[in-house]
Amino acid sequence: MSSFLERQQASFAGSMSAAASKIGLGANTKRALAPPSPSPSVGSTTSAAAGGGTPRKDRDTPSAPQLPAHAIVYSQPANTGTGESMIAQMTYAVSWLRTKDDPQAYTDVLGYLSGTNWTQKAQEDFVDNMRRHPQIQWIPDPSLSEQTWRSGAYVHRPAIPNVRTKTQLLAHLQRKTDASGVSVKDLKDGWPDCDQALTELEADHKILVVRAKKDGVARMVWLDDPSLFHPIDAELRVMWQKVEVPSVDNIVQRLIAAQQKPTSEDPRLKLMQAPKVEKKKKRQTRRTGKSTNTHMEHLLKDYSFMKR
Repeated sequence: MSSFLERQQASFAGSMSAAASKIGLGANTKRALAPPSPSPSVGSTTSAAAGGGTPRKDRDTPSAPQLPAHAIVYSQPANTGTGESMIAQMTYAVSWLRTKDDPQAYTDVLGYLSGTNWTQKAQEDFVDNMRRHPQIQWIPDPSLSEQTWRSGAYVHRPAIPNVRTKTQLLAHLQRKTDASGVSVKDLKDGWPDCDQALTELEADHKILVVRAKKDGVARMVWLDDPSLFHPIDAELRVMWQKVEVPSVDNIVQRLIAAQQKPTSEDPRLKLMQAPKVEKKKKRQTRRTGKSTNTHMEHLLKDYSFMKR
């Protein structure tokens, strides 16, 4: 058996040397051949067979770690700090005019907004919107017979016009024909630094101020009369605070004992609390229609009056 295997190996080696001699390769050219590649492992052959050929690159290279959803940072627009829209620019213009006492030309407003380099069409549109804005008042140029978009001046139009001093505030309150007050928020629209003046007028008993309980900020203002204020002695204040007031449960009995009518005895409440008496409904007599079938008149007669 061993001699048979040796003969087979010898014949295979001879055939290989003969084939090499035919293509021009000798025994000395063996080192020029490519080195034998290592045999593939079981795992590589399995993946190649499953993938149908060369392994994929993404399977060989390690993948990047996946970040959680909250850690992904998306691209954001640059924060320029100033709005480029017409609405934002108009808001800045109103805020700037609120701080100015004198009327301002359109060039002054555009200079504050850095809009002098805008196109003429953009400037005309902005001036047109300023003239129609409810918080901006346009003052035409009296020296011109025909106004243009460049003419005139602009001033802030507050919610309560012409009220920027103590005297003007008192005059505005005296002109009111109803008992409504003045909102401090509307007052500050044309008079931003009015807090000190309100405190002084309140101390002089010329106005009544309603303040917030949390921070003491003024909310509403009414007109007051200093002649109605009378100082009270401190001793009388102490005596007044020492007077005991009956509790809510005993105050009705105390008033009745003093022959006083308590406010809880409202006659309207008694009527509401009185039991309702149901009225008996009267039985209505049935009215029959016009009978056209004379042979059935005895069936259409009303016999309800005979019921007991």
